[in-house]
Amino acid sequence: MDTLVGLAIRGLVVGFTIAAAVGPISLLTIRRTLAHGRLYGLVSGLGVATADASYAGIAAFGLTAVSGLLISGRVALGLVGGLIIVAIGIRTIRSRPGEAATTAERPGLAAAYGSIYALTMTNPMTILSFAAVFAGLGFAAGATNLLDAAALTLGIWLGSSLWWVVLTTVVGWLRGRVSTKGLVWVNRISGSALVVFGLVAIGIAIEVASS
Repeated sequence: MDTLVGLAIRGLVVGFTIAAAVGPISLLTIRRTLAHGRLYGLVSGLGVATADASYAGIAAFGLTAVSGLLISGRVALGLVGGLIIVAIGIRTIRSRPGEAATTAERPGLAAAYGSIYALTMTNPMTILSFAAVFAGLGFAAGATNLLDAAALTLGIWLGSSLWWVVLTTVVGWLRGRVSTKGLVWVNRISGSALVVFGLVAIGIAIEVASS
């Protein structure tokens, strides 16, 4: 039991650390929290945590056939994910925050969860990151029992979820304290960053395809 708890704690630390890395998904979650509120942002963050846990589980359980399929399709996934991120970035730049941002009809929470889960899963190289981290922790992918793998995967999900709870709480608190003009600049900066992230993802996919 101590070993399982220890693995879960290590997974929690890894999940929190990986989730805290700034990237397009972080920016998108922040944008959703500012536009639609803390609950909407938190549900989106839990979708990201579930995607992280999905990839961590594939690595921990040693599902080489699945991981091989995902990695073999990284070019198509990278292109699709990059294009979606660019489109979201452009839409964010063009959006105008204000009263409409809090009262306009928005997608449901299930859509928020599912859409960002799918977008996060378009980066299959994440599975290699988890495999490398697990090896560094002395936990070779697929080389232990199912309970150990489950404990580590659960820890990853809890750690990633904890990060999104912290982030959306802070952003939600700031939401009512930022002026409309400030939100315009938040949209412009975050939208531009999303476009850059998307273009980089597309560029990497093209480079991989041509190599």
